[in-house]
Amino acid sequence: MVRTKISDTRRPWPGSEVNTLRPGFTLVELLVVIGIIALLMSILMPSLAKARSMAYRLKCSHNLKQINLAMNMYLNGNEDTYPCAQDPLPAGYWLWMGRGWRSYLEPYLSTKVSKVNPSVLFCPEDPADKDKYEATSYAYSMAFYHSPQQIDAMSSPADTYGPTSQPSIAQQCDNVGNPSGKILIGEWSSNHSLTKDEDKGWWCWQGRRNYLFADGHIHFLRADRIRPARDGLPDANLTIRGIKGTDWPR
Repeated sequence: MVRTKISDTRRPWPGSEVNTLRPGFTLVELLVVIGIIALLMSILMPSLAKARSMAYRLKCSHNLKQINLAMNMYLNGNEDTYPCAQDPLPAGYWLWMGRGWRSYLEPYLSTKVSKVNPSVLFCPEDPADKDKYEATSYAYSMAFYHSPQQIDAMSSPADTYGPTSQPSIAQQCDNVGNPSGKILIGEWSSNHSLTKDEDKGWWCWQGRRNYLFADGHIHFLRADRIRPARDGLPDANLTIRGIKGTDWPR
């Protein structure tokens, strides 16, 4: 007897077929995801930028704390007398400028200071070219190396760096009339708050800056919260009554 081979005609149970299609996104789904990501980025970016700026401002404040420690060590080693030198300095700039007074505090900082290695003398958010001010962001009030009578005889920013500037007279800690209100050192530029017009530092009423006061505290202040100085500007160099005067509050 001849046996015939019968082909298997059985079909799989319904629902048991193997799906050979690969899973994936449709174009619409992909566009929706991209749209959601773009929306989230637009919401988060301003917050991230604000947080970044806040971190830089705190780092700047920390710089001023380190500068204050160095200044205190300088005072302890120099009979409580603030840094003083005849203007202009041999290099051609004035002591109140960051590149002028930094050499006085350098021995009390943890590293050798230069424009290549500015240490705590450079604000991380300072937009100025490092070559412009030799990577120094902070100014030292000239009221701390001139007498109140000399400061009261000045009436223009040009008096702080020109031929009409007064000869230097060393000032001591005991001469400070209001330590919590007299700016000792501060940011020259408005590094953490953009100005509408050109940033002229202490010679303009725009922006906000970190300031170190003579008593050691640090405050982040708008320029319009500083008292007008002898030149009619928020200029801590020419504070009325000099070292005995007050820059803040108004």
